[in-house]
Amino acid sequence: MKLGIKDVFKKNDRYEHVRPIHIYLLRLVYILMFFVLGKDVWTKIFTHLGPWEPLNAMVWCVWTAFATVAGVGIFHPLKMIPILLIEIFYKVLWLIIVTYPLLLTSKLAGSPAEDMTSAFLWVLLPICAVPWGYVFSSYFCRHRG
Repeated sequence: MKLGIKDVFKKNDRYEHVRPIHIYLLRLVYILMFFVLGKDVWTKIFTHLGPWEPLNAMVWCVWTAFATVAGVGIFHPLKMIPILLIEIFYKVLWLIIVTYPLLLTSKLAGSPAEDMTSAFLWVLLPICAVPWGYVFSSYFCRHRG
């Protein structure tokens, strides 16, 4: 099967009428989560010394779970969209409640939130990758049948 550049942007029956470009972008996001985030979080888990502070440990465990489960999304990109929806929601929420007030008061630069803000701005990639029409029709619209 030959796939031209125009075909990448056409809805495709193979992927439940989702454009192949979205499938490729979803896979890219899952690959980045699995390998880049996965390397960081598993390294932190395996090299941590001493007892964990419970809240800090919970954060690292959640991110480790996200990175590990993202591996399934590489092979089943549409089935793993809920993990991206959770990622988008928590990152955008964090940017609104933490970054935005600091930005308004010119206190973001040099603050403990500055590095996290830089990392969380990458949320634009999953926002662009998610096929929103598919999400709304699959998760929020009533199906008759």
